[in-house]
Amino acid sequence: MAVGTAVAAAPVNDTLDHGQSCLIITGAPGAGKSTVSLMVSQALVRSALLNGDQLNEMIVRGRVWALGEPADEAARQVRLCNQNLCALATNFADSGFTPVIDWIIPDRQQLDFYLHTLSPRRVLVVVLAPSIDVCRRRNATRDADEQFAFDGYEDLRSSMHDGFGTAGWWFDTSDLTPEETAIQIVAEAPKRAARAL
Repeated sequence: MAVGTAVAAAPVNDTLDHGQSCLIITGAPGAGKSTVSLMVSQALVRSALLNGDQLNEMIVRGRVWALGEPADEAARQVRLCNQNLCALATNFADSGFTPVIDWIIPDRQQLDFYLHTLSPRRVLVVVLAPSIDVCRRRNATRDADEQFAFDGYEDLRSSMHDGFGTAGWWFDTSDLTPEETAIQIVAEAPKRAARAL
């Protein structure tokens, strides 16, 4: 399926659309964040898609990816991306557009930053959690320029589980298509993705 294809989703819940919530879709590389986030944003009436990777690419000179070197600069740029995503999400939500944030949030510290910075706006967190084997397979079958060189799936999953606990909606999408995943998120996120936040 081509990225950019709209999803015929279930009727949109008013607590999700029109800037009523800030929706974060996170998960490991290959979990389907970018494809699903786009589909979800297309299914809403008023939405904005905020992709952390694309935001980072706005740094033309001196960009260091999240796991790159020097590590202190990589961490500084992750913090900057988090700040920028929250600023954009706030602006869009306050203007009546639901921000759909596509970004890896690896631990509780970063999740708490989003919850604090986006407050008092309602935050919904969906963790796409297909099996690690599925993530690896999906990543390997992407176009070469879209593949993500990553070998830390177990550590990332552990960090997210330990940090998030029961927060948000841990959504195992191993057996679902992107379209099925997006439709369920639009229909169920308002009830399921605010849990324990």
